[in-house]
Amino acid sequence: MTEAEIKELICEVPDFPKQGISFKDITPLLKSAEACKKITNQILDHFKQDVDAIVGIESRGFFFAFSMAQALGVPFIPIRKKGKLPHKTISVRYGLEYGFDEVEMHLDAIDKGQRVLIHDDLLATGGTAAAAADLVKIAGGNVIGFSFLIHLGFLDGLQKVQKYSNNIHCLTTYED
Repeated sequence: MTEAEIKELICEVPDFPKQGISFKDITPLLKSAEACKKITNQILDHFKQDVDAIVGIESRGFFFAFSMAQALGVPFIPIRKKGKLPHKTISVRYGLEYGFDEVEMHLDAIDKGQRVLIHDDLLATGGTAAAAADLVKIAGGNVIGFSFLIHLGFLDGLQKVQKYSNNIHCLTTYED
């Protein structure tokens, strides 16, 4: 799918969740099984190297990360906000423009040396994706790349995740 075709399926919601933010809602895109299949294949085509596991970041990152893991026959590893996973976890705290947040992953989710692709729906400031990469590294995995449906190019997210991998694939970019 072209960037324009994907953007046609993303609804921009002004002033959500607060004044001045234009929220990129992917739920209209999710209504199209054909579009979702094409997007999944498009992301997987970009990552031709061996992938041993795919991380999905809560919650909208789960949609495509799980589909990609199923297509490749590899584990899907959820990264969730603190307190949402039932077993022993490792966590990373990271800064937001308005405070801090924390994400976690099961301690045994990644085997040492596994090649891990990290997926989320949106790359904004890069804090959550960088925290996910830190979790992968703490667990002994290797970050082979990142995939995002949406990149907010006017923020500095790319710089933050490039510390972990230069293999960053964004299907759409918004510059304002």
